[in-house]
Amino acid sequence: MTRRRSAILVLEDGRTFPGEAYGSVGETFGEAVFNTGMTGYQETLTDPSYHRQVVVQTAPHIGNTGVNGEDDESGRIWVAGYVVRDPARIGSNWRATGGLEDRLATEGVVGISGVDTRALTRHLRERGAMRVGISSIDSDPQSLLARVRQAPQMVGADLSAEVSTAEPYVVEALGEHRFTVAALDLGIKRNVPRRLATRGVTTHVLPASSSIEQMLATGADAIFLSPGPGDPATADAPVELAREALRREVPLFGICFGSQILGRALGFGTYKLGYGHRGINQPVLDRATGKVEVTSHNHGFAVQVPGVVGGAVVPDQVIETDFGGVRVSHVCLNDNVVEGLRAVDVPAFTVQYHPEAAAGPHDADYLFDRFADLIEGRNHSKGRSNA
Repeated sequence: MTRRRSAILVLEDGRTFPGEAYGSVGETFGEAVFNTGMTGYQETLTDPSYHRQVVVQTAPHIGNTGVNGEDDESGRIWVAGYVVRDPARIGSNWRATGGLEDRLATEGVVGISGVDTRALTRHLRERGAMRVGISSIDSDPQSLLARVRQAPQMVGADLSAEVSTAEPYVVEALGEHRFTVAALDLGIKRNVPRRLATRGVTTHVLPASSSIEQMLATGADAIFLSPGPGDPATADAPVELAREALRREVPLFGICFGSQILGRALGFGTYKLGYGHRGINQPVLDRATGKVEVTSHNHGFAVQVPGVVGGAVVPDQVIETDFGGVRVSHVCLNDNVVEGLRAVDVPAFTVQYHPEAAAGPHDADYLFDRFADLIEGRNHSKGRSNA
């Protein structure tokens, strides 16, 4: 067996992990985060929300099913770097069209293998997400550390324009058309319009710079605010768009970054989590039903509810805003982070996780039905029919 080229990983606090080059040979920088999913590495790699992040896979064996042409969640790999413990020597699956390492190398993704990812994950849980560098061309940790500390931080990063579509496109409804939704692409995953399509929804996906007039010009019955990367505190234009939609009482649904945008539009703040939620096994309580869902997450920021200190249980009460009352609809049972909001007086709700899954469990898929019901109820109240 050919020996792999040596590589090193250096965190901004100086902690260093040796390993071997995996994927493209070179050097990369980003925010070090970990994903606890046991499956779904292809969906993770192609999720635009991971833009400028170096993803550590806590599952030890990665690449065993290769890659295929169907499971991408966007048109390319977005992670800034990739960290695995035991890369599969052979990918084997009836759907596979190639190997993971070859795909990483082809797209220029610098990775590292042979790393003690358990120790690295424990370090990030204790110290928090931080900047990191991976190099298979410079073996000097101090030299690499100096460049890591010069890399941009995620706080204050405005990234949605870098991952958004350049031109609008349409995903047609499957079967009978019921509604039209305009989706603001802040880093949308392909499975979102696919899940809407199964409900008879035609989705117009528009660039992140779109105005409320451009979105409504599609004939939209509702607006969707997509997931995406970066700091929601920088997204002033999408926040103002959401506020205008709330003023006009256009039905709104936001996921993840879109949830944080809608939270800001309602007057709440946002903050950075210590190490974020990334994986497909996060327990979330839906307060409307009392059910606990196992859910797919990828967020490093969260909505701050007024008067609630981080980690405290969020009270189930109506919070008054400029747009009427708002309830915290979903809560993470691991750390009490706000995972969803529901407006009482205007047609709007959010979840801060991924009901479209891809990868992940489908416990929260019902939320797309809830969105369709919200649109239908709003249309009936206005005397409209979409039959």
